[in-house]
Amino acid sequence: MVEIGAVTLLLFVVLLLGSVWVGLSLFGVGYILLAIYKPNIPLDAYSGMLMWTAGTAPELLALPLFVLMSEILVIARLGRSLFSGLAPWMSRLPGGLVHVNVAGSALFAAVSGSSAATTAIVGQVTLPELQGRGYDRRLSIGSLAGAGTLGFLIPPSIIMIIYGVVSEQSILRLFLAGVVPGLLLACLYSLYIAVTHTVSGERSTAERFSWSDRWRGLADIAPLLALIAGVMGALYSGLASPTELASVGVLGALLLAAARRELSLANLATAGTRAVRTSAMIGLILIGAALLNAALGFLGLPRAVAGWIAALDLAPFALITLLLLFYVVIGVFLDGTSIIVMTLPITLPMVTSAGFDPIWFGVFVVVAVEISQITPPVGFNLFVIQAQTGETMGKLLRAVAPFFLILVAFALLLVIFPQIVLWLPGKME
Repeated sequence: MVEIGAVTLLLFVVLLLGSVWVGLSLFGVGYILLAIYKPNIPLDAYSGMLMWTAGTAPELLALPLFVLMSEILVIARLGRSLFSGLAPWMSRLPGGLVHVNVAGSALFAAVSGSSAATTAIVGQVTLPELQGRGYDRRLSIGSLAGAGTLGFLIPPSIIMIIYGVVSEQSILRLFLAGVVPGLLLACLYSLYIAVTHTVSGERSTAERFSWSDRWRGLADIAPLLALIAGVMGALYSGLASPTELASVGVLGALLLAAARRELSLANLATAGTRAVRTSAMIGLILIGAALLNAALGFLGLPRAVAGWIAALDLAPFALITLLLLFYVVIGVFLDGTSIIVMTLPITLPMVTSAGFDPIWFGVFVVVAVEISQITPPVGFNLFVIQAQTGETMGKLLRAVAPFFLILVAFALLLVIFPQIVLWLPGKME
């Protein structure tokens, strides 16, 4: 079994270093493993059937729709409205307008499902505005990188759809499970901003907003709030399935873009092209992972690893802490989608046998994947911010370090208090 594990790792490293796409690398490793160790399996017929099954799961229909909704909202240029709408309400808080990074990311996350898109749409407006008003540059960048990860945790979440499909769990319950943790994590980010700003004694350009400014600000973000209310209301009331939610979300995004006079054929073509590209990338990874996971199942590697972990006789908290460390390490090298589809067949049986709820583990894994968004060299949020600011990766890492620690501590908090995740889904039963 050690030989199979070593061959699997070697094949994957060689293919990735050869710049082969992740999805094709997963498929290639699975195909080669079956050809070597299970030559009696009719590979062409079996792999074709497996690819078709993995790529046509009904639950996957929501994924490209949510991706399209996110891209339409990006072309609608919501960043300016988010800043003008939230700034009058955030200015009196300790830390001032830096809180707009967190509040804006939380709002956009509630309709996008993408961490990178959340970071891009909020950062393109807030970073220049905060710099011009004299706010601490490091805190501004770090808070944006950390808060941008809320795009994975606050529903609707693309990464949660992938987890639900791979683990065969209810996507609706996963969405509900992400609401309270997402809001709590946003509050922790804001608490850190307030404490840091107070302790440092930094002084930024003071701004005073009247109540008329605040009401005008609400009017700026009212269409987005209406879209969030519609999606979340349908989610919480159980009136719509995830796919129906995605359809309503796309319609709402189109109406919002039209209201902002950004709905043109050229913009629609751009959004559609980006959505197709992203959906195809995710689909290729899911198909490749399906063959690799089937190959590993035939060869018994997941059972062997699970048996090895079980032989260590770890306490549940020690097991989940070890898994968190594992996810943080592989998050340095792989993107979130790849992490989930590659590891879940091994880790999910381990944690369920240790007594953890699979819905809870889904949120835990999403938080672990969030950490990978702000760790180099594959941290997409860091790349987005670097493109916006021109800062060196070293400066970005120093800025994001406190928010990395907050995410790690938050993951452990979910272990200690699992009801943070399970309370809201339990209310729906």
